[in-house]
Amino acid sequence: MELIMKTGAAAVLRLNPLDDVLIARRPLLAGEILEQEGVTIRQAIVAGHKVASRRIEAGQPVRRYGQIIGFAVVDIEAGEHIHVHNLAMGEFTRDYAFSVDAKPNVKPSEAPSFMGIIRPDGRVATRNYIGILTSVNCSATVARAIADHFRRDINPAALQAFPNVDGVVALTHSAGCAVDPAGDGLSMLRRTLAGYATHANFAAVLVIGLGCETNQIDSLLTTQGLTRSNTLRTFNIQDSGGTSKAIASGIGHVTELLGEANRIQREPVSARHLTVGLQCGGSDGYSGITANPALGNAVDRLVACGGTAILSETPEIYGAEHLLTRRAVNREVGEKLIARIHWWERYCERMGAELNNNPSAGNKAGGLTTILEKSLGAVAKAGSSNLMDVYEYAQAVTANGLVFMDTPGYDPVSATGQVAGGANLIAFTTGRGSAYGCAPAPSIKLATNSALWARQREDMDINCGEIAEDTLTIEECGAAIFETMLRIASGERSMSEQHGYGQNEFVPWQIGAVT
Repeated sequence: MELIMKTGAAAVLRLNPLDDVLIARRPLLAGEILEQEGVTIRQAIVAGHKVASRRIEAGQPVRRYGQIIGFAVVDIEAGEHIHVHNLAMGEFTRDYAFSVDAKPNVKPSEAPSFMGIIRPDGRVATRNYIGILTSVNCSATVARAIADHFRRDINPAALQAFPNVDGVVALTHSAGCAVDPAGDGLSMLRRTLAGYATHANFAAVLVIGLGCETNQIDSLLTTQGLTRSNTLRTFNIQDSGGTSKAIASGIGHVTELLGEANRIQREPVSARHLTVGLQCGGSDGYSGITANPALGNAVDRLVACGGTAILSETPEIYGAEHLLTRRAVNREVGEKLIARIHWWERYCERMGAELNNNPSAGNKAGGLTTILEKSLGAVAKAGSSNLMDVYEYAQAVTANGLVFMDTPGYDPVSATGQVAGGANLIAFTTGRGSAYGCAPAPSIKLATNSALWARQREDMDINCGEIAEDTLTIEECGAAIFETMLRIASGERSMSEQHGYGQNEFVPWQIGAVT
């Protein structure tokens, strides 16, 4: 005899009255009856996955969050599991309704403070690093060797006298040569490097080249309006006489910079000086229910006091862009966003790809089926504030409030662009347990579910899974996230910092042909 269990509505979540799906809060067994929904479960369903709340005929749209996430491939009966076997992408018209939901401008409220570092030119930092950048992949080994000399875990004496310096980090990459010197690829790399070279979280920066690369340091500085100074130093390996001499020279430069870099003190500064990059990786069925809306609540708090948040990952807002255009402060900003969406459609067509390839194996295992569904959950990170401007990859962010930066969905590449644009903090939601950190901007990791929190506690800063368990509200969690932002910005080390993440996650976007 088949086991029949009767459970109440607590077994599932209905996110919107218009939805055709319910979200499993826990594993559901075949034969369970969801009494308040009048639905009998037809097969075992994993927590975080979708179950049909009604019969859906083939070709009909399927809604979650009250929005279309795809179309039924076959007839789907109430109580059936909805996933990649019976749900697929499809074309439909989206109403951009530019600015109809934009709110009147409001004077920023009195902002709480954090203990920041004020640079001589007025920029505010959340960390105090010395950075080593490379013009080309060929100088990466030298840069890493210099930074390794100052690692506290292997050579503690090197920084013992400089407790106010957070560290010396080498941010290397695999590009810089065999590219069109006048092409978009090199231009984007230079813009990214310039954003890091001038980042407030670096007390000083050393740029190292090989000497014969396409991305000549002189051209890098000239095109980006940068000038050598005591805190922006450069040299080439070939001019230094080779690898060993270049490493010794670099160690000498950093040693000279440490004394001045150490002469800082943290002081109270307004939260309006925070620029937070918003990221989600290893998303699951809970991302759009717990961590992302809670982060959105924190973003609204930050924006209300004059701070800035950068939403990115353009392929992961695809299908939900109409929710952002409605909040654009004006039509021009909304049109800029749609222009980036169209760029991605053309880009994927050229590359023989499609945007629905974005959901990863982990995303699907966690309950996400299409990019439309993933995107609708992802935009929740942006809260409800007006969209103030749209930027291309690694452009300097000058507007306050919620802004958008065009980046790929791949987290290291996306966050690299945000930090180049000025982000001095990253907030990263994950449902599968992404391994990520960032230098020089600290990264806060937000778990979407309590199972992940229990499994990878050492990697997570906040558990948002309690929202799905009705033991924490989105508002309460948002307040906790905002307070954590202030603490981490004040110098408390995030979990990813404690594990040493950050240097390997510097990944500039490469869009140019390599020849």
